[in-house]
Amino acid sequence: MRLTLLFAAFVVLGLAFESAVPHLVSFRALIPNLIIILVVDLGLRHHGVVPAMLAFAIGYATDALAGSHPGLNAFMMTMVFLVSYEISTRLMVTNALVGATVVFFGVIATALATVAFADGFSALSDSGSMLGGLTLKAAVSAIVAPFIFSMLAASKRMTGLPVRAKRE
Repeated sequence: MRLTLLFAAFVVLGLAFESAVPHLVSFRALIPNLIIILVVDLGLRHHGVVPAMLAFAIGYATDALAGSHPGLNAFMMTMVFLVSYEISTRLMVTNALVGATVVFFGVIATALATVAFADGFSALSDSGSMLGGLTLKAAVSAIVAPFIFSMLAASKRMTGLPVRAKRE
């Protein structure tokens, strides 16, 4: 229950940030994708059914607020969670560098998959113009990710939740 409440609070703050800041900053690539950072942390450090359902709920909340195609963000966040979970089970240690790398590729994969599902796979053939901004957004998200991970870790310590996966 504490895990759900903690991530719900961070998701509300993340969605509010991602909704409000584009009105202040004209270059959208400088806004990190906080939702993917939260899902990656969930996949790397929390295993089980409840974290998987939380990842789906985070994507569903994103769909409810800003999704153009219902269920697409829920599907993509669940996939990012599953990839993060698989990476955490295969590696001995999951540190901030691993998390930032997963965030980087998660932002790129999510954006490309969203374009492919929304506009058809033919839209990816002329996606060269968006790759520069997408790479910048992924890099900004990867740079911000360790700070968000540390904020989550401090919040988990304050609420009595485990900071790391049980096997670490």
